[in-house]
Amino acid sequence: MTDSASPPTEPKAGRPRMPSGYGIKAPTEGAGFLPWSFVTSRMGAARNYWICTTSPDGSPHAAPVWGIWHNGKFYFSTDRESRKSRNLAARSAILVHLESGDEVVVTEGHAEPLTDGPLLDELDHLYFRKYTFHLKGHPTYGVIPTKVFAWSESSFPDTATRWRFRESG
Repeated sequence: MTDSASPPTEPKAGRPRMPSGYGIKAPTEGAGFLPWSFVTSRMGAARNYWICTTSPDGSPHAAPVWGIWHNGKFYFSTDRESRKSRNLAARSAILVHLESGDEVVVTEGHAEPLTDGPLLDELDHLYFRKYTFHLKGHPTYGVIPTKVFAWSESSFPDTATRWRFRESG
């Protein structure tokens, strides 16, 4: 995995498709779309993240992880024998969600293993600064986003925003 597939700094925003009962405003109504900086600031500042993976038999699995947001991607590590790692070996699809239900950021995408190299060195430094723990020596994944959803619960119908990215591969 390389870092060259980073999403643009300010991807094009739109409204998520939801049933009419949710009251999502049209793109020209309400407070407008959230800026991409809403995503980057919250993903960068968070300490804990929830990831959801799917096992080979289709069973869902959710678990909290530490991670870092860097250049438009989320990176985390896990033990090679963990259910997360085994699930990702079978299916790369992943969802990353912040702990907050009030200032929501949900990233859908694919997790790709990161191999040794300058990017892993840089991420290891950033990760150690944040958690006093090294990524190196542990399987590390980068999440390539395909969709990102965000909203502020206090103004959900006005601020619900979706960004789409081209599928990798």
